[in-house]
Amino acid sequence: MARTKIEHVGIMVTDMERSIAFYRDVIGMTLKDSLTVNGGATKLAFMGFGEDGESEIELVWFDNSNFPTEGRVHHIAFTVNNLEEEFARIQELGLELKHKELQTLPNGAKYFFFFGPDNESVELFQPAE
Repeated sequence: MARTKIEHVGIMVTDMERSIAFYRDVIGMTLKDSLTVNGGATKLAFMGFGEDGESEIELVWFDNSNFPTEGRVHHIAFTVNNLEEEFARIQELGLELKHKELQTLPNGAKYFFFFGPDNESVELFQPAE
């Protein structure tokens, strides 16, 4: 089987418009496509950075009182060029941080987590130099 990339990561959401706004305004993604299926019982929104062949985030909303029976993704990570600048920006936005300071891996890569609108964990990651 040929594998070329991660197609998308699906994240269960409770409010589609709020989640689109979060990934657009906080992460810098654009809404690439949206669909309503199952007679309106399911809404999908595909977010990306506008690059050809990129992996996307698929926001998934179900008109279902058992949300989220299938669970949410543990976390989604985005590569950034300047982690310190992003850490300050996220703090200025007043978003809840999982870490009070930047974390560093043994290989020198740095990261921090904060929470999205449905309490999903979002990681900003700067690879080691």
